[in-house]
Amino acid sequence: MKRVVLLGSTGSIGTSTCKVVEDLPDDIELVGLAAGRNISLLREQVEKFKPRCICVTEQAAAKELSNEYDGMPEVFWGSDGLIEAATIEEADIILIAIVGTAGLEPALAAIRSGKDIAVASKEILVMAGEIVMSEARKYGVRVLAVDSEHSAIFQCLDGCPHESVRQIWLTASGGPFRETPIDEFRKITLDQALKHPSWKMGPKITIDSATLFNKGLEMIEAKWLFDIEMFRVKVIVHPQSVIHSMVEFVDGSIISQLSTPDMCLPIQYALTYPKRMTSERVQTNLAEIGSLEFEEPDAERFPSLNLARKAGDVGGTLPAVLNAANEEAVEAFCNNQISFTDIFRIVASVMDEHNVEENPSLDAIISADSWSRKQVRNTVKSP
Repeated sequence: MKRVVLLGSTGSIGTSTCKVVEDLPDDIELVGLAAGRNISLLREQVEKFKPRCICVTEQAAAKELSNEYDGMPEVFWGSDGLIEAATIEEADIILIAIVGTAGLEPALAAIRSGKDIAVASKEILVMAGEIVMSEARKYGVRVLAVDSEHSAIFQCLDGCPHESVRQIWLTASGGPFRETPIDEFRKITLDQALKHPSWKMGPKITIDSATLFNKGLEMIEAKWLFDIEMFRVKVIVHPQSVIHSMVEFVDGSIISQLSTPDMCLPIQYALTYPKRMTSERVQTNLAEIGSLEFEEPDAERFPSLNLARKAGDVGGTLPAVLNAANEEAVEAFCNNQISFTDIFRIVASVMDEHNVEENPSLDAIISADSWSRKQVRNTVKSP
């Protein structure tokens, strides 16, 4: 039995995780839940899974829930509450599915309390991959991937020696604008950007998939998860989203992991690792799929890939600046304050303005994150 604290229980990864727990009631127990402002869904989850603790964003909601539940589950709130939930004694593994940077400090707290972590929030390793992986080695815990691409690579490697790997290949669907002429990009609307061809996800990651910033962030994440140089992390467009990623070995062999797109599979693998548990949820009919296509990503349409490669190569505080600038630019786009192409322009501009600090402390990373956000907000407000 794996006892799991789920941070981000009401988002798309969180609700998929709940499905996995329902599928495997004898193997996985949810002992903690953290949600944002969707209190009604959290109440349903509490009723179904009977966790030992819950956490919400706002103090008023926490007080209301505390009165309602009278001590069981215990109710936490805010950023301190996330850390308390991530370090409860009963938990074996903490699944972090909080959008943005809020999961970083709970992740480090969980590691330092001896918990394995399963990472669905790219920002944790993009911002502070060196610190997170160093702390995981120090405390002897695992950092497990929940992203379908990194889960695929993890499965393909399966204990292979590091020196046997030539390069890894992250697959990208190409998003909804893979074939859109570049001169039409500025006219792309929010509704168009939110229509992903393969996956049903939350709005932020869906926009990131449309810009391919999600793939850029995954490149940096892969660098830390698999201890590999950026130049050996490659991206290939695969519109069917059936091959979730590949590992190319030094002898020329390529091993891939395939399945129909469903986040329940990588979530289940992370929570039950090293075992594989029976599930009927994911069914893959290769004959029905028929063919698998591949193409080079278009760096002119999607400058996000080169921006991310630069951030990963330079390192220091630059990945945190890239990540924060993208988050703020995506929010501005979602609020109809900037155009689709402004996302790329603003991120590039903020990266160029940043004075990189090498080997940064956590405080320096958080400071760079704050600086980047402020720069974007000022840019958006400028006429």
